[in-house]
Amino acid sequence: MGQQGQWQVAGSAPEVYERELVPAVFAPWATILIDPARPKLGERVVDIACGTGIVARLAAVKVGPTGVVTGIDLNPGMLNVARSLGMADDAASVQWQEANADKLPSPDSAFDIVYCQLGLQFFADRPAALREMRRVLCSRGRLVLMVWCGIDRSPGFESLAKILERHIGPAAATIMRAPFGLADADELSRLVAAANFQDITVQRRVGAIEFPSVERFVSSYVAGSPLASHVSQASDAARQRLISDTNAALEPYVDSRGLSFPIAAHLLTATRLSLALAYPDIRNDATASACAPLG
Repeated sequence: MGQQGQWQVAGSAPEVYERELVPAVFAPWATILIDPARPKLGERVVDIACGTGIVARLAAVKVGPTGVVTGIDLNPGMLNVARSLGMADDAASVQWQEANADKLPSPDSAFDIVYCQLGLQFFADRPAALREMRRVLCSRGRLVLMVWCGIDRSPGFESLAKILERHIGPAAATIMRAPFGLADADELSRLVAAANFQDITVQRRVGAIEFPSVERFVSSYVAGSPLASHVSQASDAARQRLISDTNAALEPYVDSRGLSFPIAAHLLTATRLSLALAYPDIRNDATASACAPLG
């Protein structure tokens, strides 16, 4: 099974993902992802590998009711949850589409901005997905995507992966490590450059993962991900050891407020064309600063 298949969720997992993992893991990074593209009122945005749609919903507020926002994901359960969530009154409506990232159901030059939060590492054909992202961008379009740095930069997930391997099995550990599978910044830049994007920059950003307790971290991450089927098949004793060993490993990151451990991400920005070609009328640095889509 490829990485993209490993990260398919079923049953109640999409609801758990939205309720538990989005607030703790994905929402804090969504604004960090959105802001560098400087979305403007009326612009057209696509969120690829949108999950339950946190990036798409925030972008819809930025572009307003005259804007256009599309959320694309391969998982119908995630999209069903996305469709069930309310939108702000002053936001664009969002069209939710089920599709593979390497075969986007959009015409050429359909969007001003492509966002992809923590999706590229799972795509079976990353080069094809990036080519599709560029195809659907207009000439002045910009790309912003994010992937995690190495799992060794995140002690909570590194510990959980090791403990899953010990008590649940290697397949569960592989699933846990998969989100960190595109951790090399140079490799990331080369992939994007090979798709003919321009003005590529990669920044390393550091944040935190926070849960009320270690137990809540483990139970939420298991229930809201493909780990659920593996852990459900383990013995009661193995599941208990999973909790107790993770508690012991993450004790240094627990205080009276709960669990908090660091995590790092690569934030990549790029343009479909170079700024010099996309903005030929730029006369000075002040104008460039006002027009340039990247922060």
